[in-house]
Amino acid sequence: MLPGIEPRPPAIPDLRPDQAGVATHPARFKVVACGRRWGKTTLGLYLAAEAMRRGRRVWWVAPTYNMAFEPWLALKQAFEGADGLVKQEAARYLALPDGGSISIKSADAPDRLRGVGLDLVIVDEAAFISQYVWQAVLRPALADRRGRALMISTPRGRNWFYHAFQRGLDPLAHDWEAWRAPTSANGLIAPEEIADVRALTPERIFRQEYEAEFLEDGGEVFRGVRRAATAPVDAAPQPGHRYVAGIDWGRANDFTAVAILDATRMALVALDRFSGDEWALQRARIAALLRGWGVSLALAEENAMGGPNIEALQREGLPVRPFSMTALSKPPLIESLVLGIECGDLRLLPDEVLLGELESYTYQTLPSGRNRYGAPPGLHDDTVIALALAWKLAGTPAFTLSMAEV
Repeated sequence: MLPGIEPRPPAIPDLRPDQAGVATHPARFKVVACGRRWGKTTLGLYLAAEAMRRGRRVWWVAPTYNMAFEPWLALKQAFEGADGLVKQEAARYLALPDGGSISIKSADAPDRLRGVGLDLVIVDEAAFISQYVWQAVLRPALADRRGRALMISTPRGRNWFYHAFQRGLDPLAHDWEAWRAPTSANGLIAPEEIADVRALTPERIFRQEYEAEFLEDGGEVFRGVRRAATAPVDAAPQPGHRYVAGIDWGRANDFTAVAILDATRMALVALDRFSGDEWALQRARIAALLRGWGVSLALAEENAMGGPNIEALQREGLPVRPFSMTALSKPPLIESLVLGIECGDLRLLPDEVLLGELESYTYQTLPSGRNRYGAPPGLHDDTVIALALAWKLAGTPAFTLSMAEV
């Protein structure tokens, strides 16, 4: 209990034994690679609050200002009612009369982090902060006061956070210590919850995000792409087979892509990709492809230019339905395709454009915990989206499809 605070539901929960082991360890630099929901924020809040209570100057540094919003709320609640508390809401700053203080900072403007000496810095989601921020800004700020650091994050490939973790494992680096903490170490999360997540999450993403493993290709999404490229390039429509299609629109800077899947054999049988044509010419090309393969249903992205084009195709009697691509609808669409390829359920054409887009496709974990998927800057993902839309239809029994389900 902090001075001057009445009993209330704790803003900062008590530490579990494994968290307490990190908190009380004498190492000056602590590196914790942990899975989602392990409790890294609770650990950081505990250390930050204790340091402020003892008159220390503390910074909480997150990749963006918004990512530190929940810690800021918890810290405000923890010190609410403390005697002589100074609170600056706009600056996200708390201070006690004896000199203890906590400042919430963002790492997206490194030069604004200079100028003060620190007793403790909490580097939240450290793997998503640049190496420059740690080496050139935060580490020097700890020098004159012999300050300490807690670096907490889920891994993100083998970047500087990985190297900091490796330093913590070195018995000769006496000021450093490292811990790896999977989600399962949080006893408040039922094992069946984790099992359910694992069943619906691509293996590599689960290993990184929930088992806190450092993977060499931590930001990439699809695995086994070339191993899955076994579909024949000379396939032709077969009587009795069900064919479905996915359509992603593009014109100037992007491409329109059409993927056709044989839902009977779960194989990609046709892929077309083009740009620059007028919409009427693009629709004619798509219509010919759909009719040629006897496509029973096509799913097309309706965002931006998609809506009018879908309506025009529907007026021609083509079975095209819209799909609204949003921050909520895209992750399950992509993750289903990832699982289909990883598990060997989908055979791909050995098309170098498609394979290249799949291999370079990446993701970023957002503050909400959701994954944001897309092509790296300067690259394209048109064939990936078209394939994902077709795969959604291929994996859905024809008799259950309805407008609401797609």
